[in-house]
Amino acid sequence: MSLYYNKTRRNTVQRRAGRARYDRPTIDAILKEGIVAQVGVVADGQPYVIPVLYALGEREVFVHGSPLSRLLGTLREGVPMCLTVTLVDGIVLARSAFHHSLNYRSVVMLGTGRQVRDREEKLEALRLIVEHVVPGRSGDSRGPSEPELEATEVVAIEIDEASAKIRSGPPVDAAEDRDLPVWAGVIPLAMQADQPIPDKGCVAPLPAYLPAYRRAA
Repeated sequence: MSLYYNKTRRNTVQRRAGRARYDRPTIDAILKEGIVAQVGVVADGQPYVIPVLYALGEREVFVHGSPLSRLLGTLREGVPMCLTVTLVDGIVLARSAFHHSLNYRSVVMLGTGRQVRDREEKLEALRLIVEHVVPGRSGDSRGPSEPELEATEVVAIEIDEASAKIRSGPPVDAAEDRDLPVWAGVIPLAMQADQPIPDKGCVAPLPAYLPAYRRAA
């Protein structure tokens, strides 16, 4: 398996090119840590960007939803699409407003979709999506019934081209601003789970994987 996704003119980062990454470990780590992706596609001559849950397979991303979804209906036809995931790690406060920024890790991938028709592949894709959001949950909850499986559309998006862009570290002020009496630095941000709240009437014990829940670093 290649350690890099395809690098082409379309996915080559132009601005701040030094922040770009094209290796699979970096890109896959960001995709694994994220929860929600933004998928963009042109349907009926109009551009659409929709947030979706997803899961990373070997070399494709699985998304799911209603068969009536215009987005999924378009994706399954194999049209070109774009998927993005962004993780915000901090707010960067510089001495000048112009140099304020964010510390972030982002992925942009380009590919085409295909409808997942095989029953076993569809079940595995749905299991991967559940596991992506909460590891350990798929073995603890009831899987989809046949009517539920029929009512769920799953699309596999092959990753043709992908790039990551990362910004980290302190603010970068202009030299003439370094002595300004203005606080500068980084406000770190992180996704953190709170104490699980049981549903009313729930008598099952709290699964061990929930108190320890966290997104991969």
